[in-house]
Amino acid sequence: MIVKIIFLVVFFASMLAVGVYSRKHATNVNDFVLGGRTVGPWLTAFAYGTSYFSAVVFVGYAGQFGYKYGLSSTWIGIGNAVLGSLVAWVVLGRRTRVMTNHLQATTMPDYFGKRYNSNALRVAASAIAFIFLIPYTASVYNGLSRLFGMAFDIPYSVCVIAMAVLTGVYVILGGYMATAINDFIQGIIMIFGIIAVIAAVLNGQGGFINAVKELAELESDVALTMGQKGAFTSFFGPDPMNLVGVVVLTSLGTWGLPQMVHKFYAIKDEKSIRSGTIISTFFAVVVSGGCYFLGGFGRLFDTPAIHNADGSVVYDAIIPSMLSTLPDMLVGIVIVLVLSASMSTLSSLVLTSSSTLTLDVIKGNIIKDMSEKKQVLCMRILLVFFIAISVILALDPPTFIAQLMGISWGALAGAFLAPFLYGLYWKKVTRASVWASFIVGVGITVSNIFLKYIASPINAGAIAMVAGLIVVPLVSLITPKMKEEEVDKIFTCLEEKVLVSKRKSIEE
Repeated sequence: MIVKIIFLVVFFASMLAVGVYSRKHATNVNDFVLGGRTVGPWLTAFAYGTSYFSAVVFVGYAGQFGYKYGLSSTWIGIGNAVLGSLVAWVVLGRRTRVMTNHLQATTMPDYFGKRYNSNALRVAASAIAFIFLIPYTASVYNGLSRLFGMAFDIPYSVCVIAMAVLTGVYVILGGYMATAINDFIQGIIMIFGIIAVIAAVLNGQGGFINAVKELAELESDVALTMGQKGAFTSFFGPDPMNLVGVVVLTSLGTWGLPQMVHKFYAIKDEKSIRSGTIISTFFAVVVSGGCYFLGGFGRLFDTPAIHNADGSVVYDAIIPSMLSTLPDMLVGIVIVLVLSASMSTLSSLVLTSSSTLTLDVIKGNIIKDMSEKKQVLCMRILLVFFIAISVILALDPPTFIAQLMGISWGALAGAFLAPFLYGLYWKKVTRASVWASFIVGVGITVSNIFLKYIASPINAGAIAMVAGLIVVPLVSLITPKMKEEEVDKIFTCLEEKVLVSKRKSIEE
């Protein structure tokens, strides 16, 4: 217990120290929200990765999908690394940085407003972000309850409030720069933590080969595998179609999430984008691949503790059950790992929510003349407000909120991904097509809660994203175009000439 408490004290103290140090980088809106657009590759890559993978992934998704799909759930981690990190950086990184800097856009709704010259789109995007980021924020706390109960026997409410207060303090003090530096520290903890946990868990099962052998010999779920033996150690697992849906949602979904794309706004230069692409992909391979790989062995820890009275599986209990047999030192590392994953995601979410509401709704709409000092103060006040709401929801989540948690990724990415991506590359995207994407993305995911015409909420989210990618070009072809000179002015930033060394280009 002493070892675990020491880990926590050192962790909390370092987070606060970073917040105090970063105060000088949070004196104006650009610095507070974007770190002055001077954030290097390591900080940006780790900020991207740690915002991507929270306790929801480590405890919830890894346990649930590992139990359902066995070792094939590792494909989710590979998809996150390749599609969610590598391809996302290659396709979005440079263009997002260039165009948002040219438009002086600081948030995703701000980008929609300026790219499509529509204040109504800006406000609508802010409303969607607000509605679906709050329950997602609340869900971040869920993975902590069972782990803290296992390790410390501390009430869940105490854990949630302490984490929220600490995160609030360092984000309010240092803004984006404090978040980025802490994300880097937390990312290092996550990398070494997941490697240590995998090694310890497999060692407890007699090593990797023996663990795979035991998993292959388990009685298969006939309804899931049609009696196929060894399905949970097979290449594509017992249910490849639904596995594809999970890969699409958790990988392609990052392309349309405001808190993820925001990282590209702040990156420093071309070198940082190239380096950040490699670093971010490596981080995702280790952390996400490691989480889902570990979860794939979940059925080896199938005890009464992970089942309800009616026999149904409590997926959130699987990973804590796996970890309960580890030595105290490793349990302490796991606690700090999950805290790191949760706090990094939480800080990114609340900073995105407060900046979006301040800059895209309050400024210019509610308060016409808002100075830089007032904007920063407003964001700090709203940070407290958002954290308080998320704590209230996390302490006593009503049923509909619990449902919204599962579909928030689908709704956000379904609404935002297509108009954001097409808007970076295609001049002929119309305002009507952006509205159509908002309606389709939110409409499919929300209506499915009540009508349940798509069995899996995960698949509903994936379908919403794909639908947006189809709807935007179709609607753009049949609706009035934006003024040509207006769009050309926006895209001039991509045609500006720059001088580079022959190390980068052999052209004369």
